[in-house]
Amino acid sequence: MSVRIVGSVNTDILVRVVRPPAPGETVLGGDAQVLPGGKGANQAVAAARAGASVQFCGALGRDSFASVARTALTGAGVDLTHLRELDSPSGVALITVSEGGENSITVASGANRHYSPADLSADWTGVTHLLTQQEISPEVVLAAAQRAKQVGAQVILNAAPGRELAADLWPLIDVLIVNEHELAQLSGSGDEEENARSLLQRGLSTVIVTLGSRGSLAVTSTGTLRQPAHPVQVVDTTGAGDTFCGVLVAWLAGGAELPEALRAAGMAGALACTKLGAQAAMPTRSEIEGALRSPGA
Repeated sequence: MSVRIVGSVNTDILVRVVRPPAPGETVLGGDAQVLPGGKGANQAVAAARAGASVQFCGALGRDSFASVARTALTGAGVDLTHLRELDSPSGVALITVSEGGENSITVASGANRHYSPADLSADWTGVTHLLTQQEISPEVVLAAAQRAKQVGAQVILNAAPGRELAADLWPLIDVLIVNEHELAQLSGSGDEEENARSLLQRGLSTVIVTLGSRGSLAVTSTGTLRQPAHPVQVVDTTGAGDTFCGVLVAWLAGGAELPEALRAAGMAGALACTKLGAQAAMPTRSEIEGALRSPGA
């Protein structure tokens, strides 16, 4: 089973601070760290470490940041055959992390913004699952979903960052993953379960809502499944949501049913919060399985 991930790839510049700065304020922080990131690349690394065969489609520039991202992806075992190199700067994310582990992120999209449907590979042979997000253009997301459907692949969209979805995209999505804020943007305020269920009317088979310290919620046409959060000592939440998405698709591609995949994804997301950074904190499959076997998991 082959997972194709179409999405952004960035280099993260991360600084730990006591608290995020207020508008117009300067806050002194710790030493800057240069780390690989980007929602698409993060999810690709998470899925590969969780045991999936992963192909990544995205774009880098021709600069020093590109080597950081490329090295991290290949080191995780991600296939970069379909990665494009464009004449623009590579994507960069500026991240501050507070003492409580909460993060604030500003993204300079660079090559991700210039990546177009024409840059997508025409070869989708053997792809069984597509995972994509919204740090790339809506046109690329739509084109990727259309091509995935043509080969019978399951389409999983992590609708982050939140924005309106094109009308043509909704019928192509099998599984939608959102957090509480993204759910509200797509369905309005109100009860999270009712809002998630309302989105099923747009043709989805499953809506998954990540709820932070409250775990996750999955709504399908046959019922509702709640997965409690796994308590951990939070160091940094950067990349936890991407870890959840990547591990979920890895488990689904491996033949797991939704409850098992949701449990594994929740555990992986929790483990990712116990270390600093995004990709650097993502657990391996053996670490996830070990944690799932632990008492009280």
